[in-house]
Amino acid sequence: MKFGIFDHLERRHDCDLTQQYEERLQLMSEADSYGIYSYHIAEHHHSPLCLAPNQSVFLAAAAQRTTRLKIGSLVYVLPLYQPVRLLEETCMVDRLSNGRLQVGVGRGAGGGGEIALWGGKAAESDLMFRETLEVLLRGYRDEFLTFEGEHYRYKDLWMELRPVQKPHPAFWYAGNPEHAGELGMNFIGAGPIGRTRNLVETYLAAWKKGQAEPGPCTATLADPLYGSMRHMFIADTDAEAKDRAIEAYQQYRRHFAKPMPPKPASEAGALPVGPQAAKLGGPASMDPLAAIENQSLLVGSPSTVRDFVRRYAAETGANFYCGAFSWGDLTYRESSKSLRLFAEEVMPAIEAATT
Repeated sequence: MKFGIFDHLERRHDCDLTQQYEERLQLMSEADSYGIYSYHIAEHHHSPLCLAPNQSVFLAAAAQRTTRLKIGSLVYVLPLYQPVRLLEETCMVDRLSNGRLQVGVGRGAGGGGEIALWGGKAAESDLMFRETLEVLLRGYRDEFLTFEGEHYRYKDLWMELRPVQKPHPAFWYAGNPEHAGELGMNFIGAGPIGRTRNLVETYLAAWKKGQAEPGPCTATLADPLYGSMRHMFIADTDAEAKDRAIEAYQQYRRHFAKPMPPKPASEAGALPVGPQAAKLGGPASMDPLAAIENQSLLVGSPSTVRDFVRRYAAETGANFYCGAFSWGDLTYRESSKSLRLFAEEVMPAIEAATT
């Protein structure tokens, strides 16, 4: 069982952004020292949910503060990128990290809503995703890049920048196990233990099919990782962990709303921010108690969390477990302690049971 960290890099309100970046890099250094396998950072725009919309910039900094930790995106929203620019950026990060980059890719959340915010056409996101992915795979592999599609066309572009990892960095896909498997990528899902077991079964069947019938967008992956992610908070006691997590999770939900300019005073009841999080889908639609019940939010003492992760390892068939340790309004000190307790009191027991 390998252990990873997922991060939105949400806006904290107890410090300025410069301090927040520094403390997040410190947390990644701690994760590196604990033997955490990987760190995955999301991409969102125009909301307090994500303050690292250019993941490559942040990952380049992280590469200088860590030595073993795999670092990557979850995900690069491919329809938002000029493919060759992303190809060059990711080759740079793989070099700066000495071959530790992990490339998570996706089409974008909300049916292409963020693509539309930038003037793009959401209906074209699937084709743009596939064309960009094929350009990446070719560009990592070939010395001269040639590609002709509907959106992108290149002829004999010299790929001076090449990744350390051959034929390319490991790819990840989140949410849909069939797509992840067919594309030959590692997989992260979400949900309770029973659902994770079903996701793993679906993923492995799709991965075997993808390996038997690879296409132009199929990545090379010899030993896939697959599992699910959940938000976590560990404290000395169950009661302490639950009380603080409930408070922090409410702030996490609020971060899903995209701020909007104030409406004219003539519009009665106008709000200065976007839609309320409770109206959104996904994790933001669940209150903290529902998230705990759904196992999307795992809280408790080290022994309580250890018991859950033991069940996860024994019952899901997964070989990867991913936790979010910094979210909502949790402070750096709270997140750091939670991560330390996980690394010192949970991970060793699971590693011993699965080796």
